[in-house]
Amino acid sequence: MTTPQNAHSGGRAALMAPGPVMVDVAGLELTDAERVRLRHPQVGGVILFARNFSDRAQLSALCAAIHGARDEPLLIAVDHEGGRVQRFRTDGFTPLPAMRVFGHWYDRDPQAALRAATETGFVLASELRACGVDFSFTPVLDLDYGVSQVIGNRALHEDPAAVALLARALIQGLSQAGMAACGKHFPGHGAVAADSHLAIPVDDRPLDEILDADAAPYRWLGDLALPAVMPAHVIYPQVAPEPAGFSRRWVTDILRGRMEYDGVVFSDDLTMEGASVAGDIHARARAALEAGCDMVLVCNRPDLADELLAALADRPLDPQAVRRIRRLMPFRPAPDWTGLLSDPRYLRARSLRSENLSI
Repeated sequence: MTTPQNAHSGGRAALMAPGPVMVDVAGLELTDAERVRLRHPQVGGVILFARNFSDRAQLSALCAAIHGARDEPLLIAVDHEGGRVQRFRTDGFTPLPAMRVFGHWYDRDPQAALRAATETGFVLASELRACGVDFSFTPVLDLDYGVSQVIGNRALHEDPAAVALLARALIQGLSQAGMAACGKHFPGHGAVAADSHLAIPVDDRPLDEILDADAAPYRWLGDLALPAVMPAHVIYPQVAPEPAGFSRRWVTDILRGRMEYDGVVFSDDLTMEGASVAGDIHARARAALEAGCDMVLVCNRPDLADELLAALADRPLDPQAVRRIRRLMPFRPAPDWTGLLSDPRYLRARSLRSENLSI
């Protein structure tokens, strides 16, 4: 299988560039209405969920249809971290551990944990790419303070240095399979108990404390290792009155300015309760884009996606955002599943993972 970017490496000036909205699809194959939506010039990507998967053949066909909807293929993404956040779990997909497993292992044997994280990243990315998925929103860089149920064992460790090292190892594995990474949830969701899917979390710590601890992995990794970041729907009132993803102070002044970050900044899902403080769907998207986000997610509400696309129809694309988004497309061809099963690198990684990790 050839990746969309490799298949369309030349003549880009004539292609429809990726827009700033990532949408989802309802089922196992595209509807006519979804095909029309995906051709809207403000759409730049599609996020998949467990409802979009029945088996590998179906997933591959769905991804091919999504990629085929545009002359420059849309970025296909998924939340596929491991543990309780793994969208595809059957028909050959390897069960992946919750990331905290690597943190516990790191405390006993750091080098073995780092190697296992790399192998797991390679397996994760190889299997997704063999079915046509381009990108996973991983790794979680939140610190494990033991208070956030929505983060919980999705966090790698409580120590920011350990988080950065383990994340870099996982990212290396993703990269070896041709997949980019996304750190979340900037600057940190681990110190608040509320779930931003259901509430509006507030973290009252001062800026210096957050930067020295929670945000440190982002600074250490940088955009070359971590070409995408997703801010948290968390309010840090000592820094800014808005959630981080709607805050120019956080995104433009701190992340892009003070931390010199030049990767993609995604909003978290604009339909989450934590985003409701910004107003209706257009106000939420406008706030995120004006804060400095490159792409906004609208999940599980196709009516709101269409409303937003209509409102943004005349908005010119930001060439810097287009450049950053294009960097996330896979940068090498991927084998199909048959080819994957004959790849010594994949088989070795999967064997090492099975020998050393109990799920």
